[in-house]
Amino acid sequence: MLSLGFVFILIITIHQSAKAQYYFYNNNYFDNPLVFEAGASIGAMNCLTDLGGTKGIGGKFIKDLNLGNTNVCGSIFFSAQYKHAVTVTLQATFGKVSAHDSILKRVAPSTFGRYERNLSFKSSITEVSLMAELHPLYTFINWAAKETEPPRLSPYITAGIGYFSFNPQAKLNNNWVDLQPLSTEGQDFKEFPDRKKYKLNQLNFPIGAGVRYELSPMFNLRAEFIYRVLNTDYLDDVSTQYIDPALYANYLSGINLSHALLLNDRQYEIVPNDVTHTGSQRGNPKNNDCYFSFNLKAGLILGRARR
Repeated sequence: MLSLGFVFILIITIHQSAKAQYYFYNNNYFDNPLVFEAGASIGAMNCLTDLGGTKGIGGKFIKDLNLGNTNVCGSIFFSAQYKHAVTVTLQATFGKVSAHDSILKRVAPSTFGRYERNLSFKSSITEVSLMAELHPLYTFINWAAKETEPPRLSPYITAGIGYFSFNPQAKLNNNWVDLQPLSTEGQDFKEFPDRKKYKLNQLNFPIGAGVRYELSPMFNLRAEFIYRVLNTDYLDDVSTQYIDPALYANYLSGINLSHALLLNDRQYEIVPNDVTHTGSQRGNPKNNDCYFSFNLKAGLILGRARR
Protein backbone atom coordinates (compact mmCIF):
# COMPACT_ATOMS: atom_id res chain seq x y z
CA MET A 1 0.00 0.00 0.00
CA LEU A 2 2.89 2.38 0.73
CA SER A 3 4.28 1.83 -2.78
CA LEU A 4 0.86 2.54 -4.32
CA GLY A 5 0.61 5.73 -2.30
CA PHE A 6 4.08 6.81 -3.35
CA VAL A 7 3.32 6.25 -7.03
CA PHE A 8 0.03 8.16 -6.71
CA ILE A 9 1.79 11.15 -5.10
CA LEU A 10 4.53 11.00 -7.75
CA ILE A 11 1.96 11.05 -10.56
CA ILE A 12 0.10 14.00 -9.04
CA THR A 13 3.35 15.92 -8.52
CA ILE A 14 4.47 15.35 -12.10
CA HIS A 15 1.01 16.24 -13.34
CA GLN A 16 1.01 19.55 -11.45
CA SER A 17 4.46 20.50 -12.70
CA ALA A 18 3.64 19.45 -16.25
CA LYS A 19 0.13 20.90 -16.36
CA ALA A 20 -0.39 23.43 -19.16
CA GLN A 21 3.03 22.64 -20.66
CA TYR A 22 1.38 21.63 -23.92
CA TYR A 23 3.32 21.11 -27.12
CA PHE A 24 2.43 19.93 -30.58
CA TYR A 25 1.82 16.20 -30.96
CA ASN A 26 0.95 16.61 -34.65
CA ASN A 27 -1.04 19.03 -36.81
CA ASN A 28 -4.29 18.09 -35.10
CA TYR A 29 -3.40 17.49 -31.44
CA PHE A 30 -1.64 19.17 -28.57
CA ASP A 31 0.28 16.92 -26.19
CA ASN A 32 1.02 17.04 -22.49
CA PRO A 33 4.19 15.67 -20.89
CA LEU A 34 1.95 13.51 -18.71
CA VAL A 35 -0.86 11.56 -20.35
CA PHE A 36 -2.92 8.67 -19.09
CA GLU A 37 -3.95 5.42 -20.71
CA ALA A 38 -6.75 2.96 -19.98
CA GLY A 39 -7.14 -0.33 -21.74
CA ALA A 40 -7.43 -4.08 -21.83
CA SER A 41 -5.61 -7.08 -23.24
CA ILE A 42 -6.06 -10.66 -24.30
CA GLY A 43 -3.37 -13.28 -24.49
CA ALA A 44 -1.96 -16.67 -23.57
CA MET A 45 -0.75 -17.92 -20.18
CA ASN A 46 1.47 -20.90 -19.42
CA CYS A 47 3.52 -22.15 -16.50
CA LEU A 48 6.64 -24.10 -15.62
CA THR A 49 6.14 -26.43 -12.67
CA ASP A 50 7.16 -29.94 -11.64
CA LEU A 51 4.38 -31.46 -13.74
CA GLY A 52 4.15 -32.14 -17.45
CA GLY A 53 6.90 -30.74 -19.62
CA THR A 54 8.77 -32.51 -22.38
CA LYS A 55 10.98 -35.57 -22.71
CA GLY A 56 14.06 -36.05 -20.53
CA ILE A 57 14.53 -35.49 -16.81
CA GLY A 58 13.09 -31.99 -16.87
CA GLY A 59 14.91 -28.67 -16.92
CA LYS A 60 14.55 -24.95 -16.52
CA PHE A 61 12.44 -22.63 -18.64
CA ILE A 62 12.33 -23.34 -22.40
CA LYS A 63 13.88 -26.79 -21.91
CA ASP A 64 10.68 -28.06 -20.27
CA LEU A 65 8.05 -25.83 -21.86
CA ASN A 66 5.02 -27.62 -23.28
CA LEU A 67 2.78 -25.41 -25.41
CA GLY A 68 -0.08 -27.88 -24.92
CA ASN A 69 -0.58 -26.41 -21.43
CA THR A 70 -1.33 -22.90 -22.76
CA ASN A 71 -4.52 -21.18 -21.53
CA VAL A 72 -6.30 -17.92 -22.35
CA CYS A 73 -5.78 -14.86 -20.13
CA GLY A 74 -6.75 -11.21 -20.12
CA SER A 75 -6.19 -7.98 -18.23
CA ILE A 76 -7.39 -4.44 -17.64
CA PHE A 77 -5.00 -1.62 -16.89
CA PHE A 78 -4.58 2.07 -16.15
CA SER A 79 -1.27 3.86 -16.60
CA ALA A 80 0.47 7.22 -16.47
CA GLN A 81 2.96 7.96 -19.25
CA TYR A 82 5.60 10.69 -18.92
CA LYS A 83 7.04 12.10 -22.16
CA HIS A 84 6.59 8.72 -23.90
CA ALA A 85 9.66 7.48 -21.99
CA VAL A 86 8.47 6.17 -18.63
CA THR A 87 5.13 4.55 -17.83
CA VAL A 88 3.73 3.40 -14.50
CA THR A 89 0.91 0.84 -14.83
CA LEU A 90 -1.60 -0.60 -12.41
CA GLN A 91 -2.92 -3.83 -13.92
CA ALA A 92 -5.33 -6.63 -13.03
CA THR A 93 -4.73 -9.95 -14.80
CA PHE A 94 -7.03 -12.98 -14.93
CA GLY A 95 -6.04 -16.36 -16.29
CA LYS A 96 -5.51 -20.04 -15.68
CA VAL A 97 -2.51 -22.35 -15.45
CA SER A 98 -2.48 -26.13 -15.74
CA ALA A 99 -0.16 -29.07 -16.31
CA HIS A 100 -0.50 -32.84 -16.42
CA ASP A 101 1.98 -35.68 -16.62
CA SER A 102 -0.28 -37.55 -19.05
CA ILE A 103 0.82 -35.09 -21.75
CA LEU A 104 4.10 -37.06 -21.79
CA LYS A 105 2.48 -40.32 -22.93
CA ARG A 106 4.05 -40.30 -26.41
CA VAL A 107 7.55 -39.85 -24.96
CA ALA A 108 6.99 -41.91 -21.79
CA PRO A 109 10.15 -44.09 -22.16
CA SER A 110 12.32 -40.95 -22.03
CA THR A 111 10.69 -39.16 -19.06
CA PHE A 112 12.37 -41.08 -16.21
CA GLY A 113 9.05 -41.89 -14.53
CA ARG A 114 7.41 -38.49 -14.86
CA TYR A 115 4.68 -39.89 -17.09
CA GLU A 116 4.05 -42.77 -14.66
CA ARG A 117 3.82 -40.27 -11.78
CA ASN A 118 0.50 -39.30 -13.36
CA LEU A 119 -0.16 -36.11 -11.38
CA SER A 120 -2.01 -33.08 -12.71
CA PHE A 121 -3.40 -29.73 -11.63
CA LYS A 122 -5.20 -26.61 -12.74
CA SER A 123 -5.51 -23.25 -11.01
CA SER A 124 -7.22 -19.95 -11.69
CA ILE A 125 -4.90 -16.94 -11.41
CA THR A 126 -5.96 -13.48 -10.26
CA GLU A 127 -3.19 -10.91 -10.11
CA VAL A 128 -2.85 -7.22 -9.34
CA SER A 129 0.49 -5.68 -10.28
CA LEU A 130 2.22 -2.30 -10.22
CA MET A 131 4.83 -2.03 -12.96
CA ALA A 132 7.13 0.51 -14.59
CA GLU A 133 8.05 0.63 -18.29
CA LEU A 134 11.26 2.14 -19.59
CA HIS A 135 11.41 3.11 -23.29
CA PRO A 136 15.07 3.49 -24.32
CA LEU A 137 14.31 5.20 -27.66
CA TYR A 138 12.66 8.06 -25.77
CA THR A 139 14.81 8.01 -22.62
CA PHE A 140 18.22 8.25 -24.27
CA ILE A 141 17.49 10.06 -27.54
CA ASN A 142 16.44 13.72 -27.80
CA TRP A 143 14.24 13.67 -30.89
CA ALA A 144 13.50 17.41 -30.66
CA ALA A 145 17.22 18.21 -30.87
CA LYS A 146 17.51 15.90 -33.86
CA GLU A 147 14.58 17.71 -35.47
CA THR A 148 13.29 14.27 -36.37
CA GLU A 149 9.86 12.82 -35.76
CA PRO A 150 10.12 10.17 -33.02
CA PRO A 151 9.31 6.57 -33.97
CA ARG A 152 5.82 5.20 -33.48
CA LEU A 153 7.26 1.80 -32.59
CA SER A 154 8.99 1.75 -29.19
CA PRO A 155 10.46 -1.36 -27.52
CA TYR A 156 10.54 -1.34 -23.73
CA ILE A 157 11.47 -3.29 -20.64
CA THR A 158 9.19 -3.57 -17.64
CA ALA A 159 9.35 -4.77 -14.03
CA GLY A 160 7.39 -4.40 -10.83
CA ILE A 161 5.66 -6.16 -7.97
CA GLY A 162 2.43 -8.13 -7.91
CA TYR A 163 0.02 -9.87 -5.57
CA PHE A 164 -1.66 -13.00 -6.89
CA SER A 165 -4.04 -15.73 -5.78
CA PHE A 166 -4.04 -19.36 -6.89
CA ASN A 167 -5.70 -22.59 -5.82
CA PRO A 168 -4.35 -25.85 -7.28
CA GLN A 169 -7.00 -28.48 -7.97
CA ALA A 170 -6.97 -32.02 -9.35
CA LYS A 171 -9.78 -33.89 -11.08
CA LEU A 172 -11.12 -36.97 -9.33
CA ASN A 173 -14.22 -38.83 -10.55
CA ASN A 174 -15.20 -35.83 -12.70
CA ASN A 175 -15.02 -33.46 -9.72
CA TRP A 176 -12.35 -30.83 -9.09
CA VAL A 177 -10.78 -31.16 -5.63
CA ASP A 178 -8.80 -28.43 -3.83
CA LEU A 179 -5.33 -29.80 -3.09
CA GLN A 180 -3.93 -27.37 -0.52
CA PRO A 181 -6.17 -28.60 2.38
CA LEU A 182 -5.02 -32.20 1.77
CA SER A 183 -1.34 -31.64 2.72
CA THR A 184 -0.34 -34.03 -0.04
CA GLU A 185 3.34 -33.83 0.96
CA GLY A 186 2.77 -33.65 4.71
CA GLN A 187 2.61 -29.87 5.00
CA ASP A 188 2.06 -28.86 8.65
CA PHE A 189 2.52 -32.46 9.84
CA LYS A 190 4.80 -32.64 12.89
CA GLU A 191 6.84 -35.32 11.14
CA PHE A 192 7.91 -32.69 8.58
CA PRO A 193 8.65 -29.46 10.47
CA ASP A 194 10.27 -27.92 7.37
CA ARG A 195 7.15 -28.37 5.23
CA LYS A 196 4.72 -25.54 5.95
CA LYS A 197 1.31 -25.24 4.34
CA TYR A 198 1.65 -22.80 1.45
CA LYS A 199 -0.44 -19.65 1.24
CA LEU A 200 -2.87 -19.23 -1.62
CA ASN A 201 -2.24 -15.46 -1.80
CA GLN A 202 1.35 -14.36 -2.33
CA LEU A 203 3.64 -11.70 -3.75
CA ASN A 204 5.30 -12.16 -7.10
CA PHE A 205 7.79 -10.19 -9.13
CA PRO A 206 6.83 -9.64 -12.79
CA ILE A 207 9.57 -8.82 -15.30
CA GLY A 208 9.30 -8.62 -19.05
CA ALA A 209 9.61 -6.78 -22.31
CA GLY A 210 7.35 -5.49 -25.02
CA VAL A 211 6.84 -3.12 -27.88
CA ARG A 212 4.43 -0.18 -28.08
CA TYR A 213 2.96 1.10 -31.33
CA GLU A 214 1.21 4.48 -31.47
CA LEU A 215 -1.67 3.63 -33.74
CA SER A 216 -3.06 7.17 -33.53
CA PRO A 217 -3.03 10.15 -31.14
CA MET A 218 -5.77 8.40 -29.18
CA PHE A 219 -4.76 4.71 -29.26
CA ASN A 220 -1.73 2.61 -28.40
CA LEU A 221 -1.16 -1.04 -29.20
CA ARG A 222 1.30 -3.26 -27.33
CA ALA A 223 2.68 -6.77 -27.54
CA GLU A 224 4.05 -7.79 -24.15
CA PHE A 225 5.70 -10.80 -22.52
CA ILE A 226 5.67 -10.98 -18.71
CA TYR A 227 7.42 -13.62 -16.60
CA ARG A 228 6.50 -13.92 -12.92
CA VAL A 229 9.19 -14.82 -10.40
CA LEU A 230 7.45 -16.69 -7.55
CA ASN A 231 8.38 -17.45 -3.96
CA THR A 232 6.66 -20.84 -4.02
CA ASP A 233 7.25 -24.28 -5.50
CA TYR A 234 3.61 -25.25 -4.85
CA LEU A 235 1.80 -23.58 -7.74
CA ASP A 236 1.05 -27.18 -8.80
CA ASP A 237 0.94 -28.65 -5.25
CA VAL A 238 4.10 -30.67 -6.04
CA SER A 239 7.56 -29.98 -4.65
CA THR A 240 9.41 -32.70 -2.77
CA GLN A 241 8.87 -36.36 -1.66
CA TYR A 242 6.11 -38.89 -1.13
CA ILE A 243 5.15 -39.48 2.50
CA ASP A 244 3.84 -42.55 4.30
CA PRO A 245 0.10 -42.54 3.46
CA ALA A 246 -0.67 -43.96 6.92
CA LEU A 247 0.09 -40.49 8.35
CA TYR A 248 -2.98 -38.92 6.78
CA ALA A 249 -5.32 -40.58 9.25
CA ASN A 250 -3.55 -38.70 12.08
CA TYR A 251 -4.42 -35.30 10.63
CA LEU A 252 -7.36 -35.67 8.25
CA SER A 253 -10.79 -37.24 8.36
CA GLY A 254 -13.87 -37.77 6.24
CA ILE A 255 -13.77 -36.70 2.62
CA ASN A 256 -10.40 -34.93 2.99
CA LEU A 257 -8.79 -38.16 4.18
CA SER A 258 -10.28 -40.07 1.27
CA HIS A 259 -9.14 -37.43 -1.22
CA ALA A 260 -5.62 -37.26 0.20
CA LEU A 261 -5.15 -41.02 -0.09
CA LEU A 262 -6.30 -40.99 -3.70
CA LEU A 263 -4.56 -37.82 -4.90
CA ASN A 264 -1.16 -37.73 -3.20
CA ASP A 265 0.02 -40.65 -5.34
CA ARG A 266 -1.75 -41.57 -8.60
CA GLN A 267 0.76 -43.98 -10.07
CA TYR A 268 -1.68 -46.83 -9.41
CA GLU A 269 -3.83 -45.51 -12.27
CA ILE A 270 -1.00 -46.18 -14.75
CA VAL A 271 0.68 -49.18 -13.10
CA PRO A 272 -1.94 -50.89 -10.88
CA ASN A 273 0.57 -53.05 -8.97
CA ASP A 274 3.07 -50.25 -8.41
CA VAL A 275 4.24 -49.64 -4.83
CA THR A 276 5.54 -46.12 -4.12
CA HIS A 277 8.28 -46.02 -1.51
CA THR A 278 8.11 -43.43 1.25
CA GLY A 279 10.67 -40.72 0.60
CA SER A 280 10.91 -41.28 -3.14
CA GLN A 281 10.92 -38.25 -5.39
CA ARG A 282 7.60 -36.56 -6.11
CA GLY A 283 8.94 -33.18 -7.27
CA ASN A 284 12.08 -31.06 -7.40
CA PRO A 285 12.36 -28.56 -4.51
CA LYS A 286 15.45 -26.88 -6.00
CA ASN A 287 13.46 -24.71 -8.44
CA ASN A 288 10.42 -22.59 -7.66
CA ASP A 289 7.48 -22.65 -10.05
CA CYS A 290 6.59 -19.75 -12.34
CA TYR A 291 3.95 -18.61 -14.77
CA PHE A 292 4.13 -16.20 -17.68
CA SER A 293 1.95 -14.59 -20.31
CA PHE A 294 2.04 -13.04 -23.75
CA ASN A 295 -0.59 -10.35 -24.29
CA LEU A 296 -1.82 -8.05 -27.02
CA LYS A 297 -2.93 -4.79 -25.38
CA ALA A 298 -5.03 -1.88 -26.63
CA GLY A 299 -5.10 1.42 -24.77
CA LEU A 300 -7.09 4.66 -25.01
CA ILE A 301 -4.96 7.79 -24.47
CA LEU A 302 -6.40 10.39 -22.10
CA GLY A 303 -4.86 13.87 -21.93
CA ARG A 304 -4.30 14.97 -25.50
CA ALA A 305 -6.48 17.78 -26.87
CA ARG A 306 -7.46 18.81 -30.36
CA ARG A 307 -5.97 22.05 -31.64
